[in-house]
Amino acid sequence: MNRRTFLKMSSAAAAMPGGAANAGARPNLLLLMSDQHRGDALGADGNKAIVTPNLDALAEGGVRFRNAFSSTPTCTPARAALLTGMSPWSHGMLGYGRVAEYYPVELPRLLHEAGYYTLGIGKMHWTPQRTLHGFDRTILDESGREESEGFRSDYRSWLFSEMPLANPEPSGISWNGYQAKAFPLPERLHPTAWIGETAIRFLKSYQRPEPWFLKVSFERPHSPYDPPARWLNRYADAELPPARAGKWADKYRPIDRSSPDIWHGDIGAAGVRAARQGYYGSVSFVDEQIGRILETLDSQGQLSNTAIVFLADHGDMLGDEYLWRKGYAYQPAARIPMIVHWPAGLGDAGKGRVISNPVEIRDVLPTLLDAAGVEVPEAVEGRSLLGLARGGGSGWREWIDLEHDIVYNPDNHWNALTDGVWKYVYLANSGQEQLFHLAEDPYELTDLAGEAGYAAELSKWRGRMIAHLAPRGAPWVVNGRLGVRHTSQLYSPNYPGPAKQVRR
Repeated sequence: MNRRTFLKMSSAAAAMPGGAANAGARPNLLLLMSDQHRGDALGADGNKAIVTPNLDALAEGGVRFRNAFSSTPTCTPARAALLTGMSPWSHGMLGYGRVAEYYPVELPRLLHEAGYYTLGIGKMHWTPQRTLHGFDRTILDESGREESEGFRSDYRSWLFSEMPLANPEPSGISWNGYQAKAFPLPERLHPTAWIGETAIRFLKSYQRPEPWFLKVSFERPHSPYDPPARWLNRYADAELPPARAGKWADKYRPIDRSSPDIWHGDIGAAGVRAARQGYYGSVSFVDEQIGRILETLDSQGQLSNTAIVFLADHGDMLGDEYLWRKGYAYQPAARIPMIVHWPAGLGDAGKGRVISNPVEIRDVLPTLLDAAGVEVPEAVEGRSLLGLARGGGSGWREWIDLEHDIVYNPDNHWNALTDGVWKYVYLANSGQEQLFHLAEDPYELTDLAGEAGYAAELSKWRGRMIAHLAPRGAPWVVNGRLGVRHTSQLYSPNYPGPAKQVRR
């Protein structure tokens, strides 16, 4: 993607009061999403090894939020937050379960009712898979999760039409494996390429009178780490960041033997590097497809009237703290990339601005409604990122709440708070606390919770956590203290449907 594309935007599409477009010309809305994409896997975030020119250009021409988080950093609860604009307790998913079939507030339905044509392409991760949640249509790729549901995705139907005997998971790497391997089929058959091409065909063929809302949801860089060979080779000699771990994480160093898809363990520097080579290649391949989509927008004359949001559902530990996969309170899993690009700048924010206020996936729904000039329902707890950019942070939240029900092991059951400078973690099964000074220790190598010099800071954040959880009652808060919780509570009382497990 030519970086200048985002720098030559027409001033004729200037931002309007409240974030809406010019009178009579509502903007198109493009929601770009990657899966398991950690916040530091982005050149614009300061990563000198990774190749992400298109996302970097998007950030250069828009606003990047350096302290963006996924409050419940696994796939389905993150997608519930995106769908509803609500916090975990309010949308009801406290861990990895099933997105409910219907919520009173749903982003695609609100935009459909406001006169938008709504289309979702790629991974939705809903059950049943064909649930629309207000989309006019979805064109799906749900990868290995689909067979257990008796469902075949649009991608797999297309793949079998192109290559009838093809294995749809040709790398042989499990869905949560840490190994990396080049995609063995022709590159055009890769699901990342198919998602990008499907989005491009929609943009080239769209002739309806309504403005459109398009969600393009890539499955990668979520494992399997299987980019095309050219992208895997691109990082063969690159100086990739090593895994980092604090002394507090030594308990995770032994390799987990309970499953082939390990959740903790020191696999050695060479093993970590190999995983990161595949992961970085997958990120760059997604970035390349995003560039193709943006080039198409530009060639169709639609770039100047399209509001764009890019984010991920959660990150990936990649061996940091000797941990793998997602579902943790720590930065590699919980911090995500988030970029908002407005056709002619975000009001007075200026292009290329980086904002440090804590933001979260719940903020995407009100941002897109704000851009479209659609009223935000009272039940929505997120806030417009356009409003944050215009207002300079005045009155914005001081911190964001994070949490996850038991995942992998009862010890990984936690609540956390962060303002991007500090992070407080409460481990529910043991009652242990952790405190990290992210501004001075961005890799969370030093747990300050036990150090006398930080007792006042620890007490302040503990008090905030008690106040945050107190409305839930016992066992969250008991007699004014944080309660120890040994049992799972996957759904809150606000979950609008029967509580169900879902296959990862």
